[in-house]
Amino acid sequence: MKTEKYLVKEGQKVNLNDFSTKRDEELDRDEVENILMPNNISRMANLQEKLYAENTSSLLIVFQAMDAAGKDSAIKHVMKGFNPQGVHVAAFKVPSSEENDHDYLWRIHRQIPRRGEIGIFNRSHYEDVLVSKVHNLISISQLPPELQTEDIFEVRYRQIRDYERYLFENGTVILKFFLHLSKDEQRERLLERIENSQKNWKFSAADIHERQYWGTYMKAYETMLENTSTEIAPWYILPADSKWYTRYLISEILLEKLIEMNPQFPEFPEEKREEMEKCRKLLLKEKYS
Repeated sequence: MKTEKYLVKEGQKVNLNDFSTKRDEELDRDEVENILMPNNISRMANLQEKLYAENTSSLLIVFQAMDAAGKDSAIKHVMKGFNPQGVHVAAFKVPSSEENDHDYLWRIHRQIPRRGEIGIFNRSHYEDVLVSKVHNLISISQLPPELQTEDIFEVRYRQIRDYERYLFENGTVILKFFLHLSKDEQRERLLERIENSQKNWKFSAADIHERQYWGTYMKAYETMLENTSTEIAPWYILPADSKWYTRYLISEILLEKLIEMNPQFPEFPEEKREEMEKCRKLLLKEKYS
Protein backbone atom coordinates (compact mmCIF):
# COMPACT_ATOMS: atom_id res chain seq x y z
CA MET A 1 0.00 0.00 0.00
CA LYS A 2 1.28 3.48 -0.85
CA THR A 3 1.43 5.49 2.37
CA GLU A 4 3.34 8.47 0.99
CA LYS A 5 0.13 10.36 0.20
CA TYR A 6 -0.48 10.68 3.94
CA LEU A 7 3.01 12.08 4.61
CA VAL A 8 3.50 15.79 5.31
CA LYS A 9 6.72 16.71 3.56
CA GLU A 10 9.12 19.15 5.16
CA GLY A 11 8.08 22.70 4.32
CA GLN A 12 4.70 21.63 2.90
CA LYS A 13 1.74 23.97 3.43
CA VAL A 14 -1.17 22.21 5.11
CA ASN A 15 -4.88 22.84 4.70
CA LEU A 16 -6.76 20.08 6.51
CA ASN A 17 -9.73 20.56 4.20
CA ASP A 18 -7.54 19.02 1.49
CA PHE A 19 -7.15 15.81 3.53
CA SER A 20 -10.07 13.42 3.67
CA THR A 21 -11.25 11.96 6.96
CA LYS A 22 -12.85 9.06 5.07
CA ARG A 23 -11.38 5.64 4.32
CA ASP A 24 -10.26 4.33 0.95
CA GLU A 25 -13.34 2.67 -0.55
CA GLU A 26 -11.25 0.13 -2.47
CA LEU A 27 -10.16 -1.78 0.61
CA ASP A 28 -12.32 -4.58 1.97
CA ARG A 29 -12.76 -4.49 5.75
CA ASP A 30 -12.88 -8.28 6.17
CA GLU A 31 -9.64 -8.69 4.22
CA VAL A 32 -7.95 -5.95 6.25
CA GLU A 33 -9.04 -7.27 9.65
CA ASN A 34 -8.62 -10.99 8.96
CA ILE A 35 -5.62 -11.13 6.62
CA LEU A 36 -3.70 -7.89 6.14
CA MET A 37 -3.62 -6.63 9.73
CA PRO A 38 -2.70 -9.99 11.31
CA ASN A 39 0.10 -10.34 8.77
CA ASN A 40 1.42 -6.86 9.56
CA ILE A 41 1.19 -7.46 13.32
CA SER A 42 3.12 -10.73 13.00
CA ARG A 43 5.87 -9.15 10.93
CA MET A 44 6.13 -6.17 13.28
CA ALA A 45 6.40 -8.48 16.28
CA ASN A 46 9.33 -10.28 14.67
CA LEU A 47 11.10 -6.99 13.95
CA GLN A 48 10.36 -5.69 17.44
CA GLU A 49 12.04 -8.75 18.95
CA LYS A 50 15.16 -7.99 16.92
CA LEU A 51 15.04 -4.30 17.89
CA TYR A 52 14.83 -5.26 21.57
CA ALA A 53 17.67 -7.79 21.28
CA GLU A 54 19.88 -5.44 19.28
CA ASN A 55 19.50 -2.77 22.00
CA THR A 56 20.94 0.15 20.02
CA SER A 57 18.13 2.16 18.41
CA SER A 58 14.66 3.00 19.70
CA LEU A 59 11.42 3.98 17.99
CA LEU A 60 9.13 6.75 19.23
CA ILE A 61 5.54 6.86 17.96
CA VAL A 62 3.56 10.04 18.64
CA PHE A 63 -0.25 10.23 18.46
CA GLN A 64 -2.08 13.56 18.35
CA ALA A 65 -5.76 14.10 17.60
CA MET A 66 -8.99 15.63 18.74
CA ASP A 67 -10.92 13.77 21.44
CA ALA A 68 -12.53 10.45 20.40
CA ALA A 69 -10.35 10.12 17.30
CA GLY A 70 -9.27 6.60 18.27
CA LYS A 71 -5.80 7.06 19.76
CA ASP A 72 -6.35 4.57 22.59
CA SER A 73 -7.92 1.88 20.41
CA ALA A 74 -5.21 2.28 17.76
CA ILE A 75 -2.53 1.68 20.38
CA LYS A 76 -4.45 -1.33 21.73
CA HIS A 77 -5.07 -3.01 18.36
CA VAL A 78 -1.95 -2.19 16.35
CA MET A 79 0.55 -2.94 19.11
CA LYS A 80 -1.12 -6.09 20.47
CA GLY A 81 1.51 -8.41 18.99
CA PHE A 82 4.44 -6.61 20.61
CA ASN A 83 6.36 -7.97 23.58
CA PRO A 84 5.27 -5.70 26.48
CA GLN A 85 8.82 -5.80 27.89
CA GLY A 86 10.00 -3.78 24.92
CA VAL A 87 7.17 -1.25 24.79
CA HIS A 88 6.65 1.88 26.85
CA VAL A 89 3.36 3.84 26.64
CA ALA A 90 3.03 7.34 28.07
CA ALA A 91 -0.20 9.37 28.16
CA PHE A 92 0.25 13.09 28.70
CA LYS A 93 -2.60 14.85 30.46
CA VAL A 94 -2.85 18.31 32.05
CA PRO A 95 0.59 19.07 33.55
CA SER A 96 0.99 18.55 37.29
CA SER A 97 2.33 21.26 39.58
CA GLU A 98 5.72 19.54 39.53
CA GLU A 99 5.72 19.44 35.72
CA ASN A 100 4.77 23.12 35.57
CA ASP A 101 7.84 23.87 37.68
CA HIS A 102 10.00 22.70 34.75
CA ASP A 103 10.25 23.49 31.06
CA TYR A 104 7.58 21.89 28.86
CA LEU A 105 9.94 19.24 27.48
CA TRP A 106 11.03 18.03 30.94
CA ARG A 107 8.15 15.59 31.39
CA ILE A 108 8.54 14.44 27.80
CA HIS A 109 12.21 13.56 28.04
CA ARG A 110 11.60 11.39 31.10
CA GLN A 111 9.40 9.13 28.94
CA ILE A 112 11.66 8.78 25.89
CA PRO A 113 12.10 5.05 25.09
CA ARG A 114 15.31 3.31 26.07
CA ARG A 115 17.52 1.69 23.47
CA GLY A 116 15.73 -1.34 22.06
CA GLU A 117 12.32 -0.05 23.12
CA ILE A 118 9.31 1.19 21.20
CA GLY A 119 7.85 4.24 22.92
CA ILE A 120 4.26 5.34 22.32
CA PHE A 121 3.06 8.82 23.23
CA ASN A 122 -0.71 9.26 23.64
CA ARG A 123 -0.62 13.04 23.20
CA SER A 124 2.79 14.61 23.63
CA HIS A 125 4.90 17.77 23.70
CA TYR A 126 2.66 18.99 20.89
CA GLU A 127 -0.01 19.82 23.47
CA ASP A 128 2.19 22.83 24.25
CA VAL A 129 1.66 24.27 20.77
CA LEU A 130 -1.99 23.19 20.52
CA VAL A 131 -3.97 23.52 23.76
CA SER A 132 -1.61 26.24 24.98
CA LYS A 133 -2.16 28.16 21.76
CA VAL A 134 -5.94 27.71 21.53
CA HIS A 135 -6.53 28.71 25.16
CA ASN A 136 -3.66 31.21 25.54
CA LEU A 137 -2.20 29.25 28.44
CA ILE A 138 1.17 30.95 28.04
CA SER A 139 -0.24 34.07 29.72
CA ILE A 140 -0.97 32.13 32.92
CA SER A 141 2.15 29.95 32.81
CA GLN A 142 5.24 30.24 35.00
CA LEU A 143 7.33 31.28 32.01
CA PRO A 144 9.20 34.55 32.72
CA PRO A 145 7.23 37.54 31.33
CA GLU A 146 10.07 38.61 29.05
CA LEU A 147 9.85 35.24 27.29
CA GLN A 148 6.10 35.47 26.71
CA THR A 149 6.58 37.08 23.33
CA GLU A 150 4.26 37.27 20.32
CA ASP A 151 6.39 34.72 18.49
CA ILE A 152 6.43 32.22 21.38
CA PHE A 153 4.95 29.43 19.27
CA GLU A 154 7.38 29.96 16.40
CA VAL A 155 10.09 29.66 19.06
CA ARG A 156 8.54 26.42 20.30
CA TYR A 157 8.27 24.95 16.81
CA ARG A 158 11.99 25.58 16.42
CA GLN A 159 12.73 24.11 19.86
CA ILE A 160 10.72 20.98 19.03
CA ARG A 161 12.49 20.54 15.69
CA ASP A 162 15.84 20.89 17.46
CA TYR A 163 14.78 18.49 20.21
CA GLU A 164 13.61 15.83 17.77
CA ARG A 165 16.83 16.17 15.79
CA TYR A 166 18.74 15.67 19.06
CA LEU A 167 16.76 12.48 19.72
CA PHE A 168 17.30 11.24 16.16
CA GLU A 169 21.04 11.90 16.35
CA ASN A 170 21.16 9.84 19.54
CA GLY A 171 19.42 6.79 18.08
CA THR A 172 15.69 7.46 18.45
CA VAL A 173 13.67 7.12 15.25
CA ILE A 174 10.46 9.19 15.30
CA LEU A 175 7.06 8.74 13.62
CA LYS A 176 4.16 11.12 14.27
CA PHE A 177 0.51 10.45 13.50
CA PHE A 178 -2.28 13.01 13.38
CA LEU A 179 -5.60 11.15 13.37
CA HIS A 180 -7.81 13.36 11.21
CA LEU A 181 -11.37 13.04 12.50
CA SER A 182 -14.40 14.91 11.14
CA LYS A 183 -16.49 17.00 13.51
CA ASP A 184 -19.59 14.98 12.59
CA GLU A 185 -17.92 11.66 13.41
CA GLN A 186 -16.64 13.04 16.71
CA ARG A 187 -20.23 14.01 17.57
CA GLU A 188 -21.39 10.43 16.94
CA ARG A 189 -18.62 8.94 19.07
CA LEU A 190 -19.25 11.35 21.94
CA LEU A 191 -22.97 10.56 21.82
CA GLU A 192 -22.12 6.86 22.00
CA ARG A 193 -20.08 7.48 25.14
CA ILE A 194 -23.17 9.06 26.69
CA GLU A 195 -25.77 6.57 25.44
CA ASN A 196 -23.79 3.31 25.82
CA SER A 197 -23.46 2.47 29.52
CA GLN A 198 -20.33 0.41 28.85
CA LYS A 199 -18.64 3.50 27.42
CA ASN A 200 -19.80 6.02 30.04
CA TRP A 201 -16.41 5.78 31.72
CA LYS A 202 -14.83 7.39 28.64
CA PHE A 203 -17.08 10.44 28.78
CA SER A 204 -15.79 13.85 29.85
CA ALA A 205 -17.77 17.07 29.71
CA ALA A 206 -14.49 18.77 28.80
CA ASP A 207 -14.62 17.01 25.42
CA ILE A 208 -17.92 18.74 24.67
CA HIS A 209 -16.50 22.06 25.80
CA GLU A 210 -13.53 21.73 23.45
CA ARG A 211 -15.79 21.19 20.42
CA GLN A 212 -16.67 24.88 20.36
CA TYR A 213 -13.01 25.59 19.54
CA TRP A 214 -12.94 23.15 16.61
CA GLY A 215 -12.01 25.71 13.95
CA THR A 216 -9.30 27.23 16.13
CA TYR A 217 -7.86 23.78 16.81
CA MET A 218 -7.79 22.94 13.10
CA LYS A 219 -5.80 26.13 12.41
CA ALA A 220 -3.41 25.28 15.27
CA TYR A 221 -2.95 21.76 13.88
CA GLU A 222 -2.27 23.08 10.38
CA THR A 223 0.43 25.45 11.61
CA MET A 224 1.94 22.75 13.83
CA LEU A 225 2.06 20.22 10.98
CA GLU A 226 3.63 22.75 8.61
CA ASN A 227 6.32 23.75 11.09
CA THR A 228 7.28 20.44 12.69
CA SER A 229 7.10 17.78 9.97
CA THR A 230 10.69 17.10 9.00
CA GLU A 231 12.52 14.44 7.05
CA ILE A 232 13.82 12.88 10.26
CA ALA A 233 10.58 13.24 12.27
CA PRO A 234 7.67 13.25 9.80
CA TRP A 235 3.98 13.73 10.40
CA TYR A 236 1.36 11.54 8.76
CA ILE A 237 -2.22 12.83 8.43
CA LEU A 238 -4.42 9.74 8.63
CA PRO A 239 -8.18 9.64 7.94
CA ALA A 240 -9.83 8.66 11.23
CA ASP A 241 -13.57 8.35 10.57
CA SER A 242 -13.20 4.56 10.19
CA LYS A 243 -11.13 3.12 13.04
CA TRP A 244 -10.28 -0.15 11.31
CA TYR A 245 -8.86 1.73 8.33
CA THR A 246 -6.82 4.09 10.53
CA ARG A 247 -5.32 1.13 12.39
CA TYR A 248 -4.38 -0.55 9.15
CA LEU A 249 -2.61 2.58 7.88
CA ILE A 250 -0.68 2.87 11.14
CA SER A 251 0.41 -0.77 10.88
CA GLU A 252 1.55 -0.26 7.28
CA ILE A 253 3.64 2.81 8.12
CA LEU A 254 5.13 1.22 11.25
CA LEU A 255 6.04 -1.92 9.34
CA GLU A 256 7.71 0.17 6.62
CA LYS A 257 9.75 2.03 9.23
CA LEU A 258 10.80 -1.11 11.13
CA ILE A 259 11.89 -2.75 7.87
CA GLU A 260 13.88 0.39 7.05
CA MET A 261 15.52 0.31 10.50
CA ASN A 262 16.53 -3.30 9.76
CA PRO A 263 17.24 -4.46 13.33
CA GLN A 264 19.28 -7.66 13.68
CA PHE A 265 19.91 -10.17 16.42
CA PRO A 266 23.36 -9.40 17.84
CA GLU A 267 26.27 -11.60 16.79
CA PHE A 268 27.96 -13.40 19.66
CA PRO A 269 31.73 -12.84 19.96
CA GLU A 270 33.93 -15.88 19.45
CA GLU A 271 34.93 -16.17 23.13
CA LYS A 272 31.27 -16.37 24.12
CA ARG A 273 30.64 -19.03 21.49
CA GLU A 274 33.39 -21.11 23.07
CA GLU A 275 31.78 -20.60 26.47
CA MET A 276 28.40 -21.64 25.07
CA GLU A 277 29.90 -24.79 23.61
CA LYS A 278 31.34 -25.73 27.01
CA CYS A 279 27.92 -25.16 28.59
CA ARG A 280 26.26 -27.27 25.90
CA LYS A 281 28.61 -30.17 26.60
CA LEU A 282 27.97 -29.91 30.34
CA LEU A 283 24.23 -30.05 29.75
CA LEU A 284 24.56 -33.05 27.45
CA LYS A 285 26.55 -34.92 30.10
CA GLU A 286 23.76 -34.54 32.64
CA LYS A 287 21.48 -37.50 33.15
CA TYR A 288 17.72 -37.06 33.01
CA SER A 289 16.10 -37.21 36.44
